[in-house]
Amino acid sequence: MERILIIGCSGSGKSTLARALGEKLGLPVVHLDQLWWKEGWQNVTKEEFDSRLAMALNMERWIIDGNYSRTMEMRLAKCDTVLYLDFSPVACLWGMCQRVFGNYGKVRPDMAPGCPERFDPDFVKWIWNFNKNNRVRNYTWIAQAKHAKAIILKNRREVKRFLEGL
Repeated sequence: MERILIIGCSGSGKSTLARALGEKLGLPVVHLDQLWWKEGWQNVTKEEFDSRLAMALNMERWIIDGNYSRTMEMRLAKCDTVLYLDFSPVACLWGMCQRVFGNYGKVRPDMAPGCPERFDPDFVKWIWNFNKNNRVRNYTWIAQAKHAKAIILKNRREVKRFLEGL
């Protein structure tokens, strides 16, 4: 595992897993949220994001966490391992609530500077509908990336066992 892509619903723990894997395997971690956002929750242009992502993908080794479906095929083509955190909506909402309440008003280490944690009702709805809107497509993408090892983790207990087994 030298080029690891971590995908899944917000609140599933993608960034937390990325940091833990990065420490354990000595791999640099790239958070897509840091590439997409700039101060004040303003996004960069698609061209700037693509340029930043291309630089990350050209590194010899990496862990990249995030969804950003527009660039999924590009990332899947370069990875050797895909970790899909296929959690229930309730588990993801719980994770999001823990994150918001634990970090409200602070900038998380996986977020761009100047983007403090906040509560967004539209984001709650997005999380609730994530599996309905994305699960089939995610499994299709993973199946098409035959060169990459796919690891599906269904809950936090499985994530913990996975990390302990490395």
